[in-house]
Amino acid sequence: MINVTDIRADFPILSRQVHGKPLVYLDNGATTQKPLCVIDKIREMYCSVNANVHRGVHFLSQAATDEHEASRRTVQEFIGAASSNEVVFTRGTTEAINLISSSFCREFCKPGGEVIISAMEHHSNIVPWQLQEAISGIKLRVLPISDEGEILLEELENLISSRTRLIAVTHVSNVLGTITPIEKIIETAHRYDIPVLVDAAQSVQHVPVDVQRMDCDFLVFSSHKIYGPTGMGVLYGKEKWLDKLPPYQGGGEMIATVSFEKTTFAGLPFKFEAGTPDYVGSTALATALKYISRIGIENIAKHEQGVLAYATEQLLSIDKLKIYGTSKNKCSVISFLVEGVHHYDMGVLLDTMGIAVRTGHHCAEPLMRRLGVEGTVRASFAVYNTREEVDVLVNGIRRIVKMF
Repeated sequence: MINVTDIRADFPILSRQVHGKPLVYLDNGATTQKPLCVIDKIREMYCSVNANVHRGVHFLSQAATDEHEASRRTVQEFIGAASSNEVVFTRGTTEAINLISSSFCREFCKPGGEVIISAMEHHSNIVPWQLQEAISGIKLRVLPISDEGEILLEELENLISSRTRLIAVTHVSNVLGTITPIEKIIETAHRYDIPVLVDAAQSVQHVPVDVQRMDCDFLVFSSHKIYGPTGMGVLYGKEKWLDKLPPYQGGGEMIATVSFEKTTFAGLPFKFEAGTPDYVGSTALATALKYISRIGIENIAKHEQGVLAYATEQLLSIDKLKIYGTSKNKCSVISFLVEGVHHYDMGVLLDTMGIAVRTGHHCAEPLMRRLGVEGTVRASFAVYNTREEVDVLVNGIRRIVKMF
Protein backbone atom coordinates (compact mmCIF):
# COMPACT_ATOMS: atom_id res chain seq x y z
CA MET A 1 0.00 0.00 0.00
CA ILE A 2 1.09 3.56 -0.64
CA ASN A 3 0.38 6.69 1.39
CA VAL A 4 -1.16 9.04 -1.16
CA THR A 5 -1.20 11.94 1.28
CA ASP A 6 2.58 11.72 1.67
CA ILE A 7 3.04 11.34 -2.07
CA ARG A 8 0.90 14.37 -2.84
CA ALA A 9 3.05 16.40 -0.45
CA ASP A 10 6.00 15.69 -2.76
CA PHE A 11 4.31 17.58 -5.63
CA PRO A 12 4.18 21.33 -4.89
CA ILE A 13 1.79 22.20 -7.74
CA LEU A 14 -0.97 19.99 -6.34
CA SER A 15 -1.50 22.42 -3.47
CA ARG A 16 -2.39 25.36 -5.73
CA GLN A 17 -5.82 26.61 -6.69
CA VAL A 18 -7.27 27.16 -10.17
CA HIS A 19 -10.14 29.62 -10.59
CA GLY A 20 -10.43 29.72 -6.82
CA LYS A 21 -10.87 25.93 -6.58
CA PRO A 22 -8.39 23.26 -5.42
CA LEU A 23 -6.59 21.85 -8.46
CA VAL A 24 -7.78 18.41 -9.55
CA TYR A 25 -5.19 17.41 -12.14
CA LEU A 26 -6.43 14.62 -14.42
CA ASP A 27 -4.35 15.27 -17.55
CA ASN A 28 -1.48 12.96 -16.70
CA GLY A 29 -1.59 11.25 -20.08
CA ALA A 30 -0.38 14.54 -21.55
CA THR A 31 2.22 15.25 -18.87
CA THR A 32 2.70 14.39 -15.22
CA GLN A 33 3.51 16.83 -12.45
CA LYS A 34 7.01 16.85 -10.96
CA PRO A 35 8.03 15.86 -7.43
CA LEU A 36 10.18 18.28 -5.46
CA CYS A 37 13.19 15.94 -5.70
CA VAL A 38 13.19 16.35 -9.50
CA ILE A 39 12.82 20.12 -9.28
CA ASP A 40 15.63 20.25 -6.71
CA LYS A 41 17.88 18.11 -8.91
CA ILE A 42 17.52 20.52 -11.82
CA ARG A 43 18.45 23.43 -9.57
CA GLU A 44 21.35 21.50 -8.07
CA MET A 45 22.80 20.70 -11.49
CA TYR A 46 22.74 24.31 -12.64
CA CYS A 47 24.00 25.62 -9.30
CA SER A 48 26.86 23.19 -8.71
CA VAL A 49 27.71 20.88 -11.65
CA ASN A 50 26.93 22.83 -14.81
CA ALA A 51 29.50 22.14 -17.55
CA ASN A 52 29.53 20.44 -20.95
CA VAL A 53 29.94 16.68 -20.75
CA HIS A 54 32.36 14.24 -22.39
CA ARG A 55 34.68 17.01 -23.59
CA GLY A 56 36.34 18.85 -20.73
CA VAL A 57 39.21 17.73 -18.54
CA HIS A 58 38.28 20.16 -15.76
CA PHE A 59 36.46 19.20 -12.58
CA LEU A 60 32.96 20.43 -13.45
CA SER A 61 32.97 18.73 -16.85
CA GLN A 62 34.07 15.45 -15.29
CA ALA A 63 31.41 15.76 -12.56
CA ALA A 64 28.65 16.52 -15.08
CA THR A 65 29.79 13.61 -17.26
CA ASP A 66 29.69 11.26 -14.29
CA GLU A 67 26.15 12.38 -13.43
CA HIS A 68 24.98 12.04 -17.05
CA GLU A 69 26.37 8.54 -17.54
CA ALA A 70 25.16 7.41 -14.11
CA SER A 71 21.71 8.51 -15.27
CA ARG A 72 22.03 6.30 -18.34
CA ARG A 73 22.73 3.35 -16.06
CA THR A 74 19.69 4.25 -13.95
CA VAL A 75 17.51 4.08 -17.07
CA GLN A 76 19.14 0.78 -18.02
CA GLU A 77 18.27 -0.71 -14.64
CA PHE A 78 14.74 0.71 -14.65
CA ILE A 79 13.79 -0.91 -17.97
CA GLY A 80 15.98 -4.01 -17.57
CA ALA A 81 18.30 -3.37 -20.53
CA ALA A 82 21.33 -5.62 -20.89
CA SER A 83 23.77 -2.72 -21.28
CA SER A 84 23.85 1.05 -20.91
CA ASN A 85 25.06 1.09 -24.53
CA GLU A 86 21.47 0.22 -25.44
CA VAL A 87 20.11 3.44 -23.88
CA VAL A 88 20.05 6.47 -26.17
CA PHE A 89 18.90 9.83 -24.83
CA THR A 90 16.52 11.77 -27.09
CA ARG A 91 14.20 14.75 -26.73
CA GLY A 92 11.22 12.45 -26.21
CA THR A 93 9.16 9.63 -27.65
CA THR A 94 8.51 11.54 -30.87
CA GLU A 95 12.18 12.11 -31.66
CA ALA A 96 13.01 8.53 -30.71
CA ILE A 97 10.47 7.14 -33.20
CA ASN A 98 11.67 9.58 -35.86
CA LEU A 99 15.22 8.37 -35.23
CA ILE A 100 14.27 4.74 -35.74
CA SER A 101 12.01 5.39 -38.71
CA SER A 102 14.71 7.39 -40.45
CA SER A 103 17.72 5.22 -39.65
CA PHE A 104 15.94 1.88 -39.98
CA CYS A 105 14.36 2.72 -43.31
CA ARG A 106 17.65 4.05 -44.70
CA GLU A 107 19.36 0.78 -43.89
CA PHE A 108 16.70 -1.88 -44.27
CA CYS A 109 13.79 -0.59 -46.37
CA LYS A 110 13.41 -0.48 -50.12
CA PRO A 111 10.38 0.70 -52.09
CA GLY A 112 7.50 -1.67 -51.40
CA GLY A 113 8.72 -2.66 -47.95
CA GLU A 114 6.00 -2.57 -45.31
CA VAL A 115 5.71 -1.36 -41.72
CA ILE A 116 2.79 -2.52 -39.57
CA ILE A 117 1.23 -0.22 -36.97
CA SER A 118 -2.07 -0.47 -35.10
CA ALA A 119 -5.30 1.50 -35.46
CA MET A 120 -4.87 3.03 -31.98
CA GLU A 121 -1.50 4.70 -32.52
CA HIS A 122 -0.60 8.23 -31.46
CA HIS A 123 0.36 10.54 -34.32
CA SER A 124 3.99 10.18 -33.19
CA ASN A 125 3.87 6.56 -34.33
CA ILE A 126 2.04 7.34 -37.57
CA VAL A 127 3.47 10.50 -39.12
CA PRO A 128 7.18 9.50 -39.03
CA TRP A 129 6.34 6.35 -41.02
CA GLN A 130 4.25 8.38 -43.46
CA LEU A 131 7.25 10.63 -44.02
CA GLN A 132 9.22 7.50 -44.86
CA GLU A 133 6.54 6.49 -47.35
CA ALA A 134 7.57 9.54 -49.39
CA ILE A 135 11.30 9.17 -48.72
CA SER A 136 11.88 5.42 -48.77
CA GLY A 137 8.85 4.16 -50.62
CA ILE A 138 7.57 2.01 -47.77
CA LYS A 139 3.89 1.20 -47.25
CA LEU A 140 1.98 1.31 -43.99
CA ARG A 141 -0.28 -1.57 -42.98
CA VAL A 142 -2.73 -1.09 -40.11
CA LEU A 143 -3.61 -3.74 -37.54
CA PRO A 144 -7.34 -3.31 -36.76
CA ILE A 145 -9.00 -3.07 -33.36
CA SER A 146 -12.33 -4.22 -31.93
CA ASP A 147 -15.19 -1.98 -30.81
CA GLU A 148 -13.93 -2.48 -27.25
CA GLY A 149 -10.57 -1.03 -28.23
CA GLU A 150 -8.52 -4.22 -28.31
CA ILE A 151 -6.06 -5.19 -31.02
CA LEU A 152 -7.37 -8.00 -33.23
CA LEU A 153 -4.32 -10.15 -32.73
CA GLU A 154 -5.58 -12.86 -35.08
CA GLU A 155 -5.25 -10.35 -37.95
CA LEU A 156 -1.52 -9.85 -37.39
CA GLU A 157 -0.37 -12.92 -39.29
CA ASN A 158 -2.67 -11.94 -42.16
CA LEU A 159 -0.81 -8.62 -42.43
CA ILE A 160 2.70 -10.07 -42.16
CA SER A 161 4.32 -10.91 -45.48
CA SER A 162 7.74 -11.20 -47.05
CA ARG A 163 7.62 -7.41 -47.47
CA THR A 164 7.19 -6.69 -43.74
CA ARG A 165 10.25 -4.95 -42.35
CA LEU A 166 9.15 -3.80 -38.88
CA ILE A 167 6.16 -3.66 -36.53
CA ALA A 168 5.67 -0.49 -34.46
CA VAL A 169 2.91 -0.58 -31.86
CA THR A 170 1.86 1.17 -28.67
CA HIS A 171 2.06 -0.64 -25.34
CA VAL A 172 -0.80 1.37 -23.81
CA SER A 173 -3.25 3.49 -25.81
CA ASN A 174 -3.22 7.15 -24.80
CA VAL A 175 -6.95 7.36 -25.62
CA LEU A 176 -8.41 4.00 -24.64
CA GLY A 177 -6.05 2.90 -21.88
CA THR A 178 -5.87 -0.51 -23.55
CA ILE A 179 -2.82 -2.55 -22.60
CA THR A 180 -1.89 -4.30 -25.83
CA PRO A 181 -0.79 -7.98 -25.88
CA ILE A 182 2.72 -6.80 -26.60
CA GLU A 183 4.50 -10.05 -25.72
CA LYS A 184 2.30 -12.01 -28.13
CA ILE A 185 2.85 -9.44 -30.87
CA ILE A 186 6.60 -9.67 -30.39
CA GLU A 187 6.54 -13.47 -30.27
CA THR A 188 4.59 -13.60 -33.54
CA ALA A 189 6.86 -11.04 -35.22
CA HIS A 190 10.03 -12.83 -34.18
CA ARG A 191 8.81 -16.08 -35.70
CA TYR A 192 9.17 -14.24 -38.99
CA ASP A 193 12.43 -12.47 -37.97
CA ILE A 194 10.66 -9.10 -37.88
CA PRO A 195 11.82 -6.54 -35.29
CA VAL A 196 9.33 -4.72 -33.09
CA LEU A 197 9.32 -1.14 -31.82
CA VAL A 198 7.24 -0.52 -28.69
CA ASP A 199 5.85 2.94 -27.90
CA ALA A 200 5.93 2.87 -24.10
CA ALA A 201 5.13 6.55 -23.56
CA GLN A 202 1.92 5.61 -21.74
CA SER A 203 3.11 2.45 -20.00
CA VAL A 204 6.46 2.80 -18.20
CA GLN A 205 4.94 5.03 -15.51
CA HIS A 206 2.02 2.69 -14.88
CA VAL A 207 3.15 -0.93 -15.24
CA PRO A 208 6.44 -2.83 -14.88
CA VAL A 209 8.48 -2.86 -18.10
CA ASP A 210 11.42 -5.21 -18.64
CA VAL A 211 12.77 -5.00 -22.17
CA GLN A 212 14.65 -8.29 -21.97
CA ARG A 213 11.65 -10.22 -20.72
CA MET A 214 9.45 -8.46 -23.28
CA ASP A 215 12.13 -9.18 -25.92
CA CYS A 216 11.32 -6.01 -27.88
CA ASP A 217 13.91 -4.75 -30.33
CA PHE A 218 13.25 -1.07 -29.69
CA LEU A 219 11.33 0.76 -26.96
CA VAL A 220 10.73 4.49 -26.53
CA PHE A 221 9.32 6.73 -23.82
CA SER A 222 9.24 10.35 -22.65
CA SER A 223 10.57 11.80 -19.42
CA HIS A 224 7.77 14.31 -18.88
CA LYS A 225 5.13 11.57 -18.71
CA ILE A 226 7.02 9.72 -15.98
CA TYR A 227 7.44 12.61 -13.49
CA GLY A 228 10.63 13.89 -15.12
CA PRO A 229 11.44 17.10 -17.03
CA THR A 230 10.23 18.03 -20.49
CA GLY A 231 12.44 17.80 -23.56
CA MET A 232 14.01 14.48 -22.55
CA GLY A 233 13.29 10.93 -23.65
CA VAL A 234 14.75 7.50 -24.13
CA LEU A 235 15.30 5.13 -27.01
CA TYR A 236 16.15 1.58 -26.03
CA GLY A 237 17.49 -0.64 -28.77
CA LYS A 238 19.07 -4.05 -28.77
CA GLU A 239 22.76 -3.59 -29.36
CA LYS A 240 22.69 -5.86 -32.42
CA TRP A 241 20.20 -3.49 -34.07
CA LEU A 242 21.72 -0.19 -32.98
CA ASP A 243 25.10 -1.33 -34.31
CA LYS A 244 23.58 -1.79 -37.76
CA LEU A 245 21.72 1.52 -37.94
CA PRO A 246 23.32 4.66 -39.42
CA PRO A 247 23.37 7.87 -37.36
CA TYR A 248 20.23 9.96 -37.37
CA GLN A 249 21.99 13.33 -37.07
CA GLY A 250 25.57 14.52 -37.54
CA GLY A 251 27.73 16.97 -35.62
CA GLY A 252 29.72 17.07 -32.44
CA GLU A 253 29.76 14.30 -29.85
CA MET A 254 28.76 11.49 -32.23
CA ILE A 255 32.07 11.29 -34.11
CA ALA A 256 35.27 9.32 -33.71
CA THR A 257 37.32 11.24 -36.30
CA VAL A 258 36.54 13.95 -38.84
CA SER A 259 38.44 15.04 -41.92
CA PHE A 260 37.26 16.80 -45.06
CA GLU A 261 37.49 13.47 -46.80
CA LYS A 262 35.74 11.20 -44.30
CA THR A 263 34.07 10.99 -40.90
CA THR A 264 34.01 7.93 -38.68
CA PHE A 265 31.45 7.62 -35.94
CA ALA A 266 31.61 6.99 -32.22
CA GLY A 267 30.44 3.74 -30.71
CA LEU A 268 27.14 3.14 -28.97
CA PRO A 269 25.22 4.95 -27.73
CA PHE A 270 27.02 8.13 -28.71
CA LYS A 271 26.68 7.86 -32.49
CA PHE A 272 22.98 8.69 -32.04
CA GLU A 273 23.54 11.67 -29.70
CA ALA A 274 24.77 14.54 -31.84
CA GLY A 275 25.48 17.83 -30.08
CA THR A 276 25.50 18.75 -26.43
CA PRO A 277 23.16 16.37 -24.61
CA ASP A 278 20.62 17.53 -22.06
CA TYR A 279 22.67 16.33 -19.12
CA VAL A 280 20.50 18.29 -16.70
CA GLY A 281 17.41 16.59 -18.12
CA SER A 282 18.98 13.14 -17.97
CA THR A 283 19.92 13.50 -14.31
CA ALA A 284 16.46 14.84 -13.46
CA LEU A 285 14.89 11.90 -15.32
CA ALA A 286 17.07 9.50 -13.34
CA THR A 287 15.91 11.21 -10.14
CA ALA A 288 12.28 10.66 -11.22
CA LEU A 289 12.93 6.98 -11.94
CA LYS A 290 14.55 6.53 -8.53
CA TYR A 291 11.54 8.22 -6.95
CA ILE A 292 9.21 5.76 -8.70
CA SER A 293 11.40 2.84 -7.70
CA ARG A 294 11.24 3.87 -4.05
CA ILE A 295 7.44 3.82 -4.18
CA GLY A 296 7.45 0.63 -6.27
CA ILE A 297 5.95 0.38 -9.72
CA GLU A 298 3.79 -2.55 -8.60
CA ASN A 299 2.40 -0.41 -5.77
CA ILE A 300 1.73 2.41 -8.21
CA ALA A 301 -0.06 0.04 -10.59
CA LYS A 302 -2.25 -1.33 -7.80
CA HIS A 303 -3.19 2.14 -6.58
CA GLU A 304 -3.98 3.43 -10.06
CA GLN A 305 -6.06 0.37 -10.89
CA GLY A 306 -8.14 1.08 -7.81
CA VAL A 307 -8.70 4.69 -8.84
CA LEU A 308 -9.49 3.60 -12.42
CA ALA A 309 -12.05 1.01 -11.30
CA TYR A 310 -13.73 3.49 -8.97
CA ALA A 311 -13.80 6.21 -11.64
CA THR A 312 -15.25 3.82 -14.21
CA GLU A 313 -18.03 2.77 -11.85
CA GLN A 314 -18.89 6.33 -10.86
CA LEU A 315 -18.81 7.75 -14.37
CA LEU A 316 -21.06 5.02 -15.71
CA SER A 317 -23.67 6.06 -13.12
CA ILE A 318 -24.11 9.32 -15.06
CA ASP A 319 -27.02 9.17 -17.49
CA LYS A 320 -26.08 9.17 -21.19
CA LEU A 321 -22.31 8.96 -20.49
CA LYS A 322 -20.38 6.58 -22.75
CA ILE A 323 -16.84 5.36 -22.14
CA TYR A 324 -14.63 4.66 -25.14
CA GLY A 325 -12.18 1.86 -24.49
CA THR A 326 -13.70 -0.98 -22.50
CA SER A 327 -10.94 -3.55 -22.64
CA LYS A 328 -10.67 -5.69 -19.54
CA ASN A 329 -6.91 -5.11 -19.66
CA LYS A 330 -6.40 -1.35 -19.41
CA CYS A 331 -4.83 1.24 -17.18
CA SER A 332 -5.16 4.81 -15.96
CA VAL A 333 -7.17 6.38 -18.81
CA ILE A 334 -10.88 6.97 -19.29
CA SER A 335 -12.14 8.66 -22.45
CA PHE A 336 -15.82 9.53 -22.49
CA LEU A 337 -18.62 11.62 -23.95
CA VAL A 338 -21.95 12.70 -22.53
CA GLU A 339 -24.78 12.82 -25.05
CA GLY A 340 -25.77 16.42 -25.78
CA VAL A 341 -22.56 17.96 -24.39
CA HIS A 342 -19.66 18.75 -26.73
CA HIS A 343 -16.31 17.53 -25.44
CA TYR A 344 -14.81 21.02 -25.70
CA ASP A 345 -17.64 22.55 -23.65
CA MET A 346 -17.23 19.83 -21.05
CA GLY A 347 -13.52 20.52 -20.74
CA VAL A 348 -13.91 24.30 -20.48
CA LEU A 349 -16.63 24.07 -17.85
CA LEU A 350 -14.73 21.49 -15.79
CA ASP A 351 -11.76 23.86 -15.85
CA THR A 352 -13.85 26.57 -14.16
CA MET A 353 -14.23 24.07 -11.30
CA GLY A 354 -10.47 23.53 -11.05
CA ILE A 355 -10.59 20.17 -12.86
CA ALA A 356 -7.97 19.64 -15.58
CA VAL A 357 -8.89 17.09 -18.25
CA ARG A 358 -7.95 16.79 -21.91
CA THR A 359 -10.43 17.22 -24.74
CA GLY A 360 -10.16 16.68 -28.50
CA HIS A 361 -8.66 13.96 -30.64
CA HIS A 362 -5.64 13.40 -28.34
CA CYS A 363 -3.23 13.23 -31.31
CA ALA A 364 -5.04 10.12 -32.52
CA GLU A 365 -7.31 11.28 -35.33
CA PRO A 366 -7.42 7.91 -37.15
CA LEU A 367 -8.58 6.28 -33.92
CA MET A 368 -11.30 8.90 -33.51
CA ARG A 369 -12.57 8.08 -36.98
CA ARG A 370 -12.56 4.38 -36.07
CA LEU A 371 -14.64 5.22 -32.97
CA GLY A 372 -16.97 7.43 -35.01
CA VAL A 373 -16.41 10.60 -32.98
CA GLU A 374 -14.63 13.92 -33.43
CA GLY A 375 -13.06 13.81 -30.01
CA THR A 376 -13.57 12.81 -26.39
CA VAL A 377 -13.02 14.03 -22.87
CA ARG A 378 -10.08 12.20 -21.29
CA ALA A 379 -9.35 11.79 -17.60
CA SER A 380 -5.96 10.20 -17.01
CA PHE A 381 -4.65 9.22 -13.60
CA ALA A 382 -1.30 9.13 -11.82
CA VAL A 383 0.08 7.94 -8.50
CA TYR A 384 -1.07 11.09 -6.69
CA ASN A 385 -4.72 10.96 -7.79
CA THR A 386 -7.41 9.93 -5.32
CA ARG A 387 -10.98 8.67 -5.20
CA GLU A 388 -11.95 11.99 -3.66
CA GLU A 389 -10.75 13.70 -6.83
CA VAL A 390 -12.84 11.28 -8.87
CA ASP A 391 -15.85 12.38 -6.80
CA VAL A 392 -15.10 16.01 -7.64
CA LEU A 393 -14.93 15.11 -11.35
CA VAL A 394 -18.20 13.15 -11.26
CA ASN A 395 -20.03 15.88 -9.35
CA GLY A 396 -18.70 18.44 -11.82
CA ILE A 397 -19.97 16.45 -14.79
CA ARG A 398 -23.38 16.10 -13.15
CA ARG A 399 -23.59 19.87 -12.71
CA ILE A 400 -22.68 20.43 -16.35
CA VAL A 401 -25.24 17.89 -17.58
CA LYS A 402 -27.94 19.77 -15.70
CA MET A 403 -26.87 22.99 -17.44
CA PHE A 404 -27.45 21.39 -20.83
